[in-house]
Formats: sequence, structure tokens, C-alpha cells
Amino acid sequence: MPSRRPLVSHAAKIFLVAGLSLAAATPARAFLFDDLFSGEPSQREGRPFASAIPREVVSYRGSERPGSIVVSTRERRLYYVLGDGQALRYGVGVGRPGFEWGGVHHVTNKREWPDWTPPAQMLARRPDLPRHMAGGIGNPLGARAIYIGGTLYRIHGSNEPDTIGQAVSSGCIRMTNNDVIDLYDRVHVGAKVVVQR
Repeated sequence: MPSRRPLVSHAAKIFLVAGLSLAAATPARAFLFDDLFSGEPSQREGRPFASAIPREVVSYRGSERPGSIVVSTRERRLYYVLGDGQALRYGVGVGRPGFEWGGVHHVTNKREWPDWTPPAQMLARRPDLPRHMAGGIGNPLGARAIYIGGTLYRIHGSNEPDTIGQAVSSGCIRMTNNDVIDLYDRVHVGAKVVVQR
């Protein structure tokens, strides 16, 4: 009697290949999936990977209208104004020393899995950077980008969630991918953005 071979479905083969590809990915890429889907701190080299600063509804006493964004670079927090004396507070990464900025602007565009073209000023400092990078898992803008008109800056996701709560960027406001997806779905083009130093 011929031996029976275990049947492996086509879908199972795809998942196996995807899993092997993920295991071979760089740590930043692998841990992006944890950030997007699990919501749990992951492990890297036996140490806990930085977990997200919890997103929470807080009291808000400012004068900005519902739908506005207020970034406190000193606190390293972003507030999405809900109204009725409340705001949704997120942890963010902000510009490192020498790259701080502030002002009142508006959201001019939104993109899912955005491409990244480093501005000339950044390329002058870092000529090793690519001139253009297609959107995706390895892209430093992460899962979403919210463009702040009149500036070179964006509120965007990150494939380095351990930088949230720190001052390490070239001026952009970084969020975890989970948080930037949440904010992206709430905020509208034209919304006011106040960046406080």
C-alpha cells in the first residue's frame, strides 16, 4: 500500500514562506508587525522592546476647536482635541536639539504607506541616504503620514517604536504605527496643527 503524504495547502505554504521571510527580516521590520497587530511589547535579544506610551483620553483646557492637533514638544505628547473639555493624548517623538520648531499650520495632505523623498537639507547632512524610497514596511515614514503645510515636516509612523517619547528626529513628529493609523482616521485635511516648543 503506498505511503500517505501529508497534504499541505497552498495557503499554508504561503504563510510558511511569509513567516520565514519575516524571521530573516531586520529587527526593525520584524518588530513593526508586533506594533501593528499585537499591541504587546515584544522581545529583542531577551530584553523587552520599548512598549508604546498609552493612548488615552485626558482633560483639555486649551482653546483649540475639536479636530485640531496640538503638539507639545516639551512633553513629547500630541493632543487631538475631541471637544467637551477632552482630548486624545498620544506619545510622540520630536526633533532633536537643533531641530526644534513651533508654529501654527494646517494639515494639507494625508497618505497611507507613503513614499519618502528626503529633502535637500537632509541629503546635504546625510548624502548616504536614498534619493527616494517606496512606501512599505522598511520606509521610515511608517504606515501613515499627515503633511503639515508650510513646513518640511510630517506627523508620521515609525519603524522604530522605541524612539517614541524621545527627541531624535530631524523635526518630524513620530508616532507608533498603531497611533498614527488611529490619528490618521480621525484628522481631516485642513485641520489646525499647533506645535508648541
